Amino acid sequence: MTHPPMPPAQKINVGEVSLSVHLAGPEDGVPVLLMHGWPELALSWAQQIEDLANAGYRVIAADNRGFGASDAPYEVAAYGVDKLVGDFTGLLDALGIEKAVWVGHDWGGILMWHAACLVPERFLGAVGVNTPNLPRGSVPPTDVFKERGGEDHYIIAFQDEAMDDVFKGREDDFFAFSFAAPAPVADLDKLPDSITHLPKRFEKFVERGGLKSEDDCVVPPEIRKVYAETYAKSGFRGGMNWYRNFDANWERLGGVDHRLSMPCQMIAAECDFMLPPKLAAWMPMLCSDLDMNVIEDIGHWTQYEAPAELSELMLGWLTRRFPSV
Repeated sequence: MTHPPMPPAQKINVGEVSLSVHLAGPEDGVPVLLMHGWPELALSWAQQIEDLANAGYRVIAADNRGFGASDAPYEVAAYGVDKLVGDFTGLLDALGIEKAVWVGHDWGGILMWHAACLVPERFLGAVGVNTPNLPRGSVPPTDVFKERGGEDHYIIAFQDEAMDDVFKGREDDFFAFSFAAPAPVADLDKLPDSITHLPKRFEKFVERGGLKSEDDCVVPPEIRKVYAETYAKSGFRGGMNWYRNFDANWERLGGVDHRLSMPCQMIAAECDFMLPPKLAAWMPMLCSDLDMNVIEDIGHWTQYEAPAELSELMLGWLTRRFPSV
């Protein structure tokens, strides 16, 4: 795949922290805020930034708090949902924008849906890429993750702050491992619980000599190199601190209405074993104005596995609901 160049980054003070932000498209265009996941950066949206900007949208893509060139407070509590939502409302404030279409993938999607519940007045619309809007569970999330994958489930493992440096010095191998090609959809129900044991699986990947073929990875080596070099500088603690707030965020969302009335779009990926399309089955009950899509034959890394199709789906919905001209 070709990877469009990113617009230059600028540091913007959003309140408690400063974020590294990429801006593209006409300043008077309908604003679209792109929120990335783990272990990614604003870089993951490069194709969508170009495509949406060319279509006349004002595109805003930041490295999240704790990632890349954005500020990364050390304390775990600095990554709770209110602080993270505040970063993005603060970013809109700094840019003089009252409302935007918020788009989130992976952790960016989790935070985006939480924000839609907490600050709906800042939304024109909401787009989830892979990540659906889910009802609040009856038990803390870590209980669910332990039930699925035990103590070796990566989210449980990440609760230990000693994990901060587990990938340090091995960033090249880490991103070759993390951006692996998906299993075929027919095999998804056969995957063992150990599929969630990412740290242990990574160790075995390294022991076996790392990536054997570029066909086994969905992100090209020149882009993986950017990720590896960036994380070698920033470290992994900031991103892991998002995981360490799962239960605290669950407590915070207690009593918060998860039903949404703004226009919503869900773009699922057929072969995403972490966030399979069936998780989106709740969404018609939670989102009164919903457009549902599934991209076939791709896994979790939608922006890299189907960049053109993702942009086409987003723009098709955006131009119907929030035309740029």
